[in-house]
Formats: sequence, C-alpha cells, structure tokens
Amino acid sequence: MAVDDTKPLISHLIELRKRLLYCIISVLVVFLALLYFANDIYQLISAPLIKHLPAGASMIATDVASPFFTPIKLTIIVSVFVSAPLLLYQLWAFVAPALYKHERRLMILLLFFSTLLFYTGMAFAYFVVFPLAFSFFAHAAPRGVLISTDINNYLDFVMALFIAFGVSFEVPVAIVLLCRSGVVMPEVLRKKRPHVLVCAFVIGMLLTPPDVLSQMLLAIPMYLLFEIGVLFTRFYVGKGRKGAEEEGDLEGGEPE
Repeated sequence: MAVDDTKPLISHLIELRKRLLYCIISVLVVFLALLYFANDIYQLISAPLIKHLPAGASMIATDVASPFFTPIKLTIIVSVFVSAPLLLYQLWAFVAPALYKHERRLMILLLFFSTLLFYTGMAFAYFVVFPLAFSFFAHAAPRGVLISTDINNYLDFVMALFIAFGVSFEVPVAIVLLCRSGVVMPEVLRKKRPHVLVCAFVIGMLLTPPDVLSQMLLAIPMYLLFEIGVLFTRFYVGKGRKGAEEEGDLEGGEPE
C-alpha cells in the first residue's frame, strides 16, 4: 500500500479518536455533576416499588458495599442516558462528511426521533409499567411472605426494563431505515400485520416480567409504533443513493 493511500485512513482514525474522546468527556462531566445526587437518583428510581411495598417492608442490601456502589452504578448509567444527545451528535459529526445531502437530512431526523422515542419508552416504563407491575407483584405474594428487594437486584431489573422499552420504542425508526434501504417494502409490511402482532407479544413475553399485564403493556405500544412506522414510510421512502448521484446531490469532490 502506498504512503498516500494510508493518509485517509489515518485521518479517519484521528477523527474517530477525537469523537470518542468527546463522548467520554461528555459522560464524565455529566457523571461528576450528578454524583452528589446519587442517593436521590436511586430514591427516584426506587419510588415506584417502595410505594407498593406492604407496611413494614423495605428494600435491603445483601452486600456490604451495595449501599455505596449501587447508587454510583445507577449514576453512571443515568449519565450515559442523559449524554445520549451529545453522543449521537458525535456519531453524526463523524459520518456526516461521507453522506449525501438527502441522507444527511434523513439522518438528522432519525437521530432526533430515535432519541425522543428512546426517552419516551423509558418514561412509559417508569410512569405506566412500573406502578402496574409492582402493584401486581406486591399483591401476588403469598400470605406470610415479606417483600424485601435487594437494591442491586432491583437496579438490574429496572434497567433491563428501561432498555427493553427504550429499544422497543425505536420500531418506527427501524421500519423507516429498512424501507429506505430497500430491505423490505411498505406493502409487504402491511400484509404481514398479523405476524407482526404475534411477534410483538412474543417479544413482550421475552423482555418483560412473567405476567400478562407487562407483556401487553410492551406488545400493544410496539404494534402501534409499527403502524406509525409504516405510515411514515410514505414520506421517507423515496429515491435512493443512485438517484441522488444523478441529480448531483453529492457534495464535495471524489473520495480521497
């Protein structure tokens, strides 16, 4: 390989390193800003469970260091979630120079809506799913069983649900991307509605606690988001990259 051929690769690696460094700094700054409120953040996350605990019950820590490390662990996760717009911007800044103008416009919209939908999914889990699920679990406990949930196990449980609902709410973005890239056509998706509905309930069964209520609370929004995604394909499934080249939509000169 000639020396000149390695210059673009080196410049890309340098740019990638810079963007990754910005991502780390962003998360670190947010983490340091939230560290003082680590216990308050955990109390906020645990409020849906504590509200439905029977009288005399409380959360416990089975590990000596859990009261200290668990809130910090949660703060790190929250820092990543809060920094998501900045992280996505760094991703955008890295790949944008290689995109056509119409692809840039589409990617900006997808990044915006993917972030919004992810946060919406997490909010739906916190304000709708958690109260209903924890109320169900509290009343389903056998008589004589005192509910005392470990704080670390609870954190792992709710984080799994947050991620499950956040990712599941990305269905419209995934559908637009699949149809835009030509992997599947909107007409095919419309014909597969019954299969999608069944798949939504299967995914809800796999990602949520073992009760019908939680399964329905994930499956029904997923299917509705599927319909929204199919609807939006009418506006975003248009010309491909080849058409953009024919119209002179590519900015800049030849690739280096």
